[in-house]
Amino acid sequence: MEQEEKRIIRSLANDFGIGLSSSQLNLFHLYLDELWDWNKRVNLTGLSSRQNIIRELLLDSLIPLPLLPKKGRMLDVGSGAGFPAIPLKICRPLLKTHLLEANSKKVSFLRQVIRLTELHEINVIMGRIENCGSTLHPAGYHVITARALARLPETISWCAPHLQSGGMIINFQGSQFGKALRESSGIIEKYHLSLHRTIPYTIPGKDSQRHLLIFVKRD
Repeated sequence: MEQEEKRIIRSLANDFGIGLSSSQLNLFHLYLDELWDWNKRVNLTGLSSRQNIIRELLLDSLIPLPLLPKKGRMLDVGSGAGFPAIPLKICRPLLKTHLLEANSKKVSFLRQVIRLTELHEINVIMGRIENCGSTLHPAGYHVITARALARLPETISWCAPHLQSGGMIINFQGSQFGKALRESSGIIEKYHLSLHRTIPYTIPGKDSQRHLLIFVKRD
């Protein structure tokens, strides 16, 4: 079972041009085991099968991996069960990572995962982005990820003040992202952001197309 699951994860990632090492696959398995155990007692994901968790959460989290720097600071806002931050941190171990989450049970889960996987330079901050700016890194972040956080205008207005010049906000959107962009045009300009790339992709077993929106902060 364990080896088959690792084979599936490696194969799915390979289909997106993402190579995974044996040590990374081992950490993914530890993470998924702990998530599966906690999910029986605490509703962390809303998904009822490991296959769905692998495809819809783990694989989805890895899509932006080729865009990430190998070093720097990363902030994940509204981390929930750790997607995309934990998978990205496993693959970019030198990224100093902050996970921001308001739910105390999810915070406990994230801290347990960090202990189990023995990841370094990763910390969980309990709170909301709207009112915990003083607890974040004063110099800002090179990468900020936001998955299923809020509407795009709010997401940008909360995240952009904590972004370094030249840094990127990575936002996960569905197929109808055009309307969200139009609604966000003013706030995008206010914070001197540019839509650097739009990356369409489809998760195996799903019909609807998803999109990564990559915003870069201009000097």
